Amino acid sequence: MAASVSFGTSPVPPRGGVGLKPEHYRTILDSAPDVGWFEIHAENYMGEGGPPHAYLAAIRARYPLSLHGVGLSIGGAGPLDKAHLSRLRALADRYEPALFSEHLAWSSHGSVYLNDLLPLPYTDETLTCVCDHIDEVHDAMARPMLLENPSTYVAYAETTMSEVEFLRAVVHRTGCGLLLDVNNVFVQAANHGFDPFDYLDAFPAEHVREIHLGGHAEDEDAGGAPLLIDDHGREVADPVWTLYAEALKTTGPIPTLIEWDNDVPAWEGLFAEAKRADAAIATFRKSEMRP
Repeated sequence: MAASVSFGTSPVPPRGGVGLKPEHYRTILDSAPDVGWFEIHAENYMGEGGPPHAYLAAIRARYPLSLHGVGLSIGGAGPLDKAHLSRLRALADRYEPALFSEHLAWSSHGSVYLNDLLPLPYTDETLTCVCDHIDEVHDAMARPMLLENPSTYVAYAETTMSEVEFLRAVVHRTGCGLLLDVNNVFVQAANHGFDPFDYLDAFPAEHVREIHLGGHAEDEDAGGAPLLIDDHGREVADPVWTLYAEALKTTGPIPTLIEWDNDVPAWEGLFAEAKRADAAIATFRKSEMRP
């Protein structure tokens, strides 16, 4: 369980990694920080060239890379955008990421693209749609995809299976891997009133190849009840670190990303979060070595 993870070249080590941000390009190249790996949002690099690609190529030459998509609309009712898939394949071929992931969500309807990742009803019909789309992605990308569990704020009345049951069925049918977002588990547990540790106990951890950690905001719904928002705009909360330590007991040490996409801090702040993930992995390793 502790081996580096790779579906391509330059395996991603079982360490803390961070999302690559333009604000940090020069600092990374000038200081060569001891960080395990970087992840990019695919849609930020779909142009043919320019400074973003120049910096990415230089950083990719030094560090392993993971490719994280946000625009495929895997759960959408309509067909996948073949032009978008083609651009994804070109980007993956160019930089050879060791990991490639997308979201269990929908974000487009017809020609309209929404700036959000929207929830799905967990039904047999949705399962067939999601699996067909993942099969299409596998064929187009010529590499396996990791599917990320979502953060949601509403639930569908027509849902007939749990999220974990749905994910397990998707993996069984398609052979995809899973990306476990621990913050999403915590957010959903608070918003929908379930125990996040029970969720982790049921999660198919044997298929998890990457973990995400991020910050969330505290808000209220229309009725004044507490509501957590997965905003990626601050440090990882202490209860999420506790949940992460529990997740490691079933996944073992695997690549762990710090997501910080809004109000991005100076490099030192993001790097400190990655080192905290490294420390959590080291603590887990020590606990496994005890007689």
